[in-house]
Amino acid sequence: MDHIKRKIIEVGLPTAKIVRKLAKKHGDVVTQEVTMGQVLTGMKGVVSLLTCTSKLDPEEGIRFRGYSLPELQELLPKMHEGGEPLPEAIFYLMLTGELPSESDAKYISEQWALRARDIPSHVFDVINALPKDAHPMIQFNSAILAMSTESKFRKAYLTGMNKKDYWDPTYEGVMDLISRLPRIAAYIYRRVFHDGKQIEPDSSLDWAGNLAHMMGYDDEMTKDLMRLYMVIHSDHEGGNVSAHATHLVGSALSNPYYSFSAGMNGLAGPLHGMANQEVMHWINKMKRDIGVEVPSKEQIKEYTKQTLAKGQVIPGYGHAVLRKTDPRFTVQLDFAKKHMPDSPYMEVVSNIYDVVPEILGSIGKIKNPWPNVDAISGSLLTSAGIKDFNIYTVLFGVSRSLGVLTQLIWDRLYGLPIERPKSQSLDYFKEKAGIK
Repeated sequence: MDHIKRKIIEVGLPTAKIVRKLAKKHGDVVTQEVTMGQVLTGMKGVVSLLTCTSKLDPEEGIRFRGYSLPELQELLPKMHEGGEPLPEAIFYLMLTGELPSESDAKYISEQWALRARDIPSHVFDVINALPKDAHPMIQFNSAILAMSTESKFRKAYLTGMNKKDYWDPTYEGVMDLISRLPRIAAYIYRRVFHDGKQIEPDSSLDWAGNLAHMMGYDDEMTKDLMRLYMVIHSDHEGGNVSAHATHLVGSALSNPYYSFSAGMNGLAGPLHGMANQEVMHWINKMKRDIGVEVPSKEQIKEYTKQTLAKGQVIPGYGHAVLRKTDPRFTVQLDFAKKHMPDSPYMEVVSNIYDVVPEILGSIGKIKNPWPNVDAISGSLLTSAGIKDFNIYTVLFGVSRSLGVLTQLIWDRLYGLPIERPKSQSLDYFKEKAGIK
């Protein structure tokens, strides 16, 4: 048994006992009254999920096991001094609740490099059977499902095992799946945007560095950008669509591949992971309509007002929970200022940031006029030379695997049952509201 599994047993089994005790002895404790408005407007703010990997605070932003992003940039192991944290490190933190040592992060990196060698050939056959112009998310999700033939959880379940041990083959499946996603994503990227000219993986590189390499970017700045991108998109507590969908399907004891595929179907929506593409389309349309490479703040102000007057939103601004500038926006802006201060796209992003919140804030019904992670991520990737917008959501998906699949392991450790909320007809709500 490897030392990470021993750590999971050490940390997870006592925690699982607490969960079972809470469910058995304190199941009648009321945690929150739910309003009709919450039910009918997306269940926002309703506490109904158990998630340990991260917590989203409306004022402080995302915290991973209690640590903020700036803290993690200081505390997590890196490939080099002054670089960005390793995704392997934040995976270890979310999985165990403890900060990893450099050797912990290195072990995970080596494990992923080893496991990534065993992608079945039929997975690439499935990708190649799709049209090249099929959206990369279609190809990505098809590949994820094709890999489910290798599910260790399914094989273990069919042989018969104690449900208390479900976490073990789930862990193995999660490690296999995460290890292979960079190879799959890079294969799709090169197939669609670079005439199918593939670049072989380099097992000496870290997980995100190897992704950049296989995509065709071998400079250290882009590798560091990919590490940062993977870390900041890795998790966002349990109620977002991709996390909740992964958990929901996993609650039926579907294997990690099926569960993660469900999450990726949700991520592909324009109100979730595809929002970064929406931002880029809006910025480029603004530049074309105005006729300049870098619109002035005054031009952006007028264009923003015109967009709102048409009943449209400003993509990348606002958030269902946050009530301040998304810290993930801030760390990306800092990265841009450090590595690409002369980028025209980043100048546009900064100008938008200086103008849009004030305009949105003047509209009374908008609770959060501040930028979220999508307001800048596409422009940052474009500035680094990754200009093919349709791959951005795939990269988001590779990153999001770290958090949602870690939580899937914890779902099995906790022994959580199948999720089955109660629903009611419209007549029920009309009656509650006194409407005849």
